[in-house]
Amino acid sequence: YSGGVDSAFLLLVARAVLGDRARAVLGVSDSVDRGELRDALELAQRIGAVVDLVETREFDNPDYLRNAPDRCYHCKSELFSAIQEHAREQGIAHVLDGSHAGDSGDYRPGLRARDERGVRSPLMEAGLDKERIREYSRRLGLPTWDKPAAPCLSSRIPYGQEVSPEKLRAVEAAERCLRDLGFRVARVRHHGEIARIEVEPSRLRDLLDPAILARVVEGIRAAGFLYATVDLEGFRSGSLNRALPPAAAGADRAAGGGSSSRLVQIDSPPPAGESA
Repeated sequence: YSGGVDSAFLLLVARAVLGDRARAVLGVSDSVDRGELRDALELAQRIGAVVDLVETREFDNPDYLRNAPDRCYHCKSELFSAIQEHAREQGIAHVLDGSHAGDSGDYRPGLRARDERGVRSPLMEAGLDKERIREYSRRLGLPTWDKPAAPCLSSRIPYGQEVSPEKLRAVEAAERCLRDLGFRVARVRHHGEIARIEVEPSRLRDLLDPAILARVVEGIRAAGFLYATVDLEGFRSGSLNRALPPAAAGADRAAGGGSSSRLVQIDSPPPAGESA
């Protein structure tokens, strides 16, 4: 559970089906935006769900820190391993995640870690994509129905450049500045001393307003960057994946797409004593 569109919807439905036997587990580390963590906890409270915080230690893994294109695999491996250990300690039978049908069409090495550890993705198995999840969330009154995507902060570091907590705190502070100025969808890509800013193409004119731009530059420098640049293409999800060779991206798309053919019924609860 991250408090995003998909996991919030999954949690709400799981609570409706399983009641208190459905628990949210939130992995906490330096790669999590602290504002997103706060919002996730507040939303779970509104839903009426218990949230277990589990510390993850991906920063202890050199393969994660070196930030190769499979960084997400190492992160998800640690996350799912920590959650499964927690589930065993709590006597919980199943671990679920919020991957959906649309995730199999992008470069998602984390799906391989999910499959290796037997984690289930009910939204993907039911064929639900992001558009339908947003619509159902809106009907159910979830405030996340139109929430922008918020991937982990490490996704702002170009492949091959080492991930560090210091870099992630700089990205977090810079993006908070943009959100405070009204840019709901914004990314700050960390290129050493340079912050590359992406906002929605329709908001580029607003960003380049001299008064706004001056406040952005001030915020970027306060976050620890020396220079601020604006990406004239605007925001694109996974824009750093452009540096990947097609073969690498295609391999993980193929690896992550197999589970979408499995179907699971959610109209009846599991046997007594089982939880998800």
